[in-house]
Amino acid sequence: MAGGKIRKEKAKAPSNNYQGGISFHKSKGQHILKNPLLVDSIVQKAGIKSTDVILEIGPGTGNLTKKLLEAGKEVIAVELDSRMVLELQRRFQGTPLSNRLKVIQGDVLKTELPRFDICVANIPYQISSPLTFKLLFHPTSFRCAVIMYQREFAMRLVAQPGDNLYCRLSVNTQLYARVSHLLKVGKNNFRPPPKVDSSVVRIEPRKPQPQVNKKEWDGFLRVCFIRKNKTLGAIFRQKSVVSMLEKNFKTLQAVLASLNGSTGEAVMDVGGDHSMGMEDDDNEMEDDDDDMEMEEGQGGGGGEFKEKVMNVLKEGGFEEKRSSKLSQQEFLYLLSLFNKSGIHFS
Repeated sequence: MAGGKIRKEKAKAPSNNYQGGISFHKSKGQHILKNPLLVDSIVQKAGIKSTDVILEIGPGTGNLTKKLLEAGKEVIAVELDSRMVLELQRRFQGTPLSNRLKVIQGDVLKTELPRFDICVANIPYQISSPLTFKLLFHPTSFRCAVIMYQREFAMRLVAQPGDNLYCRLSVNTQLYARVSHLLKVGKNNFRPPPKVDSSVVRIEPRKPQPQVNKKEWDGFLRVCFIRKNKTLGAIFRQKSVVSMLEKNFKTLQAVLASLNGSTGEAVMDVGGDHSMGMEDDDNEMEDDDDDMEMEEGQGGGGGEFKEKVMNVLKEGGFEEKRSSKLSQQEFLYLLSLFNKSGIHFS
């Protein structure tokens, strides 16, 4: 403009949220591993064989994918973002690795996963829990999964009885798999950096899988971890808990009576619904405050049935015990005592 001053634009600092011209969205959990030494360490700890088919979830721009292709027989990458899919295809197009890479575009939680030997993944943290149990209940067996989680979630997975972070998620996961912590990963190893540190965890499904009714097991643990530091006696005296169990008991008795009347014998499904998901709430934060009071009016009621419930706890010596300190075997034993008495949780 004539007679005016020219305003000098300040050069914008390059954003750390880009790679290869692609912007990353934190809201979608897109945090790309940028440390090559860390990528190498993850691949090494996965113990990949040259004959392995590897499932990678959330490959992003392919930094980890490249190393997986070099180590295994084939990589099946599941990616939701179409921009990342195109970037992956461009990156490996025309290279010797391209024939061993299969990219599936879609939501991994809604995708029917193919057979694989190992899963290696740097996942969006908001799908941590449902994805973990989707893998554990995958219809075909696999050797292990090596997954990057938010650090606190990872420590819940591996927590043992008595640990501060021991919770329903710990018990559920460890029933179906051996879980071990491999390494801690600082936030600055990602682009863009997340707000929290991460951890890499190894999950090895137990073989054979435990023969439990998944709905029954999950319902039982949900009650036990209402307040994990309260005694089981205090939890099972709550009116809402007694009422729920009594309703289940009466429903089962009615079903059995109907079966007896029509067939002459009762047939019970002891295997349970094995398609049932056991997803724990990612935001599960059991109250650790021993002083927190039960909801008003939750301590009474139940009559004879309440006494029946308490007798089960007394029989097994569980009345004064707390879920925060019970082992997996103790939970299984207590559930068997309840079921033996005709008390069910689903």
